[in-house]
Amino acid sequence: MTRLASPDASGVRGGGPRRPPTAPSPHVLRRRRTFVLGAVALAVLAGGGTWAVYGSSLLRAEHVKVSGNTGLTDDQIIRAAKVPLGGALVSVDEGAVRARVLKALPRVDQVDVGRSWPHTVSLHITERAPSAVLASGSRFTEVDRDGVRFATVDRAPRGVPVVRLTDPQPASVRQFGTKGLLRAAIAVSAEFPRSLRGHATAIRVRSYDGITIELSGGKDVMWGSAANGARKARVLTALMKAQPDATHYDVSAPIAPAASGS
Repeated sequence: MTRLASPDASGVRGGGPRRPPTAPSPHVLRRRRTFVLGAVALAVLAGGGTWAVYGSSLLRAEHVKVSGNTGLTDDQIIRAAKVPLGGALVSVDEGAVRARVLKALPRVDQVDVGRSWPHTVSLHITERAPSAVLASGSRFTEVDRDGVRFATVDRAPRGVPVVRLTDPQPASVRQFGTKGLLRAAIAVSAEFPRSLRGHATAIRVRSYDGITIELSGGKDVMWGSAANGARKARVLTALMKAQPDATHYDVSAPIAPAASGS
């Protein structure tokens, strides 16, 4: 037989008395109001900040500042950069600006693009330095230490050697080609001691391992090939200190350098 649950003392079947819902305490209500008000304030601030950065005229790109350049003018760089002015400064695409400068101006080796709040885009330029020049008719092509040809000028820069093929041996031309011989000469110019670079007037190439550097004052250096350039530079520096009055130096075999003439 099924038993029916007996009513308890309160007259409600199945357990103790049901309690009426309790109202939140004033402390809890205050915390809730504070949280809601804080959330609203943050939303307002975020919206205002976004507007200030993207919509306000207070933070717009209005100027371009150029620094670090020596051979190129500010105007040349600004034209190449094509920085979009009038829009939000934060929206300027730094990578795109950098790419445009490097593509338009081969003389530029590096460009650092930045924002200078509230209105300026800054461009810091590092230009290529000529390690040698190639004679091209009556003009000269500047080449940096990495072999990059970046400019053609009317006059060879002072203190930069001119690369010349001087009666190149046919066998070397056949094996390495004229371009290969010129690349070897440029590699030699890049390794030449810094203390002597301003004194080099020409780099003459007769063969791949027959490269001679002419210095001011009637001196010259038989360098040989472009191999072991750093070692040859160290040996030459020491040799010229030991034999300062010599006019001919030979470091083509750096283990057995020689100096002659006076």
